[in-house]
Amino acid sequence: MSICAALDNSELSRMAAIARTQSFAGRQTMVDEGEPAESLFNITSGAVKPYKLLPDGPRQSTGFLFEGDFLGSVLNDYYSYTAEAVNDVTLCRFPKARVEALSEEFPKFEKQLPEVASNELAQVQDQMLLLSRKMSQGKVVSFLLSFLKRSHARGAPASPISLPMNRADIADCLGLMTETVGNTFTSLRGSDAISLLAGNSVPLENFESLFELADGS
Repeated sequence: MSICAALDNSELSRMAAIARTQSFAGRQTMVDEGEPAESLFNITSGAVKPYKLLPDGPRQSTGFLFEGDFLGSVLNDYYSYTAEAVNDVTLCRFPKARVEALSEEFPKFEKQLPEVASNELAQVQDQMLLLSRKMSQGKVVSFLLSFLKRSHARGAPASPISLPMNRADIADCLGLMTETVGNTFTSLRGSDAISLLAGNSVPLENFESLFELADGS
C-alpha cells in the first residue's frame, strides 16, 4: 500500500539510502499549507490529519492518513494543506527531487507515482461525499463506514474499529460542531447501531442499520 510497494529489494535499498526517519508527537505540525513541497513522506505508524484553513477561520480536514499512506504533493510545487499528527507518528521522509530522479531509473516506481496522485484524488472525492450528507447522523455513520473500509484494507477486523482521533478531529472532517459529533455518537449508541468502549474503540453492532442510516443522509 505504500509508495515503495512496487520496488524490489535492490530498488528499496536505493530508496532507503535517501530516506530519513522522522517522529512527531501528537498535535505537532509536519507540513504547512503553502510552503514549498520539497519532501514526500510515507507514514509508518500513527495517524495524520491534513486540513485547510477556511477563509472565515475554521479548519476543514481533508480526511485522515494512516500507516502505509502517502503524504506530500506529487503534482504541485507547494503543499496544498497543513498536516498535523493526531497521535505519535513516525514516517519516512524523502527529498522530492531525488525521488523524481530515481523514478526515471525505476519504471515500476515511475508508474507508482501517478497511482499515488490518483489515490489523493480519490480521498478528496470520498471527503466530498461525506460532506454532501445533509444530516449529522448520516455524516457520522458514513465516516465510520469509510473508516471501516480503510481498516479492512489493512487487514484489521471488521469490528471493533479503533478511532485514534478525538471528537474535535471528526468534527473538522465532517464540517460539524464538536458537540454535534458527541451527541450523534450518543444517539447512535442509544439506537444499538454502535457501542462505545474505552480508548475510542467502537464496536459496530448492526451493519444493516448503519447502512440504512448512511443512505438516509
